Amino acid sequence: MHDHRHGASEHCAQEQGQAHGHDHEHGRGPRDFGRAFAIGTALNLGFVAIEAFYGYVAGSMALIADAGHNLSDVLGLILAWSASALTKRPPSPRYTYGYRSTSILAALANAMVLMIAVGAIAFEALQRLVEPEPVASGTVMAVAATGIVVNGLTAWLFTGGHQHDLNVRGAYLHMLADAAVSAGVVLAGLLILTTGWNWIDPVVGLVIAGIIVAGTWSLLAHSVRMALLGVPPGIDPTKVRHALEALPGVEKIHDLHIWPISTTETALTCHLVMPAGCPGDAFIACVCEEMAHTFGIGHTTIQVERGDGSACVLEPDHVV
Repeated sequence: MHDHRHGASEHCAQEQGQAHGHDHEHGRGPRDFGRAFAIGTALNLGFVAIEAFYGYVAGSMALIADAGHNLSDVLGLILAWSASALTKRPPSPRYTYGYRSTSILAALANAMVLMIAVGAIAFEALQRLVEPEPVASGTVMAVAATGIVVNGLTAWLFTGGHQHDLNVRGAYLHMLADAAVSAGVVLAGLLILTTGWNWIDPVVGLVIAGIIVAGTWSLLAHSVRMALLGVPPGIDPTKVRHALEALPGVEKIHDLHIWPISTTETALTCHLVMPAGCPGDAFIACVCEEMAHTFGIGHTTIQVERGDGSACVLEPDHVV
């Protein structure tokens, strides 16, 4: 018999019959970014009001487009802030996973709002492209330059955790992208000032709309997948299945499910058919640990069956 062991199977084979004594260091725990969300939301909300006002006064579609984009960012920050707070609430008899999935709902709502904003921006920009209107380029440049400072400062507020927390990283990268978009608006104002071509303004508005779509499409696709309890990106279910099938003593597996609890946490359940029975709690603990380290699945639940002739009703692949 060919004994193929790798990853979880090799490590768990060494742990059978032994106490599970591996101490995994988790550090100090996640940092609370409530203050950063509050400051970032206030800064961006104030800037949206200034940008929309001067965009209207200056007749700049580029500024109005960027204000709409930044307003959706404010909503995104509020949703992320609310979800971040709710995910910390403990489980209850009614909500046994707590409120962790609110982060998924927040991501989905944020993506939908962004798409609606893009539609409105593109419609107005196309109208301005057909009938260009005079633009106060100096005002456009001054307001957009302020946006670079505001968005850059907001991004800086999240630098303490963007490498470790996916939600914080999303906010950090979004603010950096906004700073780049504001820089594009400054460039549009400079081109209008030097050339007098007012059609440049609605073109920049359309470019901004395109940037928003490009940056939001993956967010929309991933949030929809998570809302439908699909396997999170970055986890290959085939590799997970092979790793479980390669465990010592496992004849086959079935009823494998992998789904997101939140935007940062993943759960797994499966049935392991082990004719010799479960080796013990140390084996189960080892499998759970390896699922966490190898695949980033932190909540693993395993049911062991002997396969003694009593067919499991959940064994067929089409049964959920």
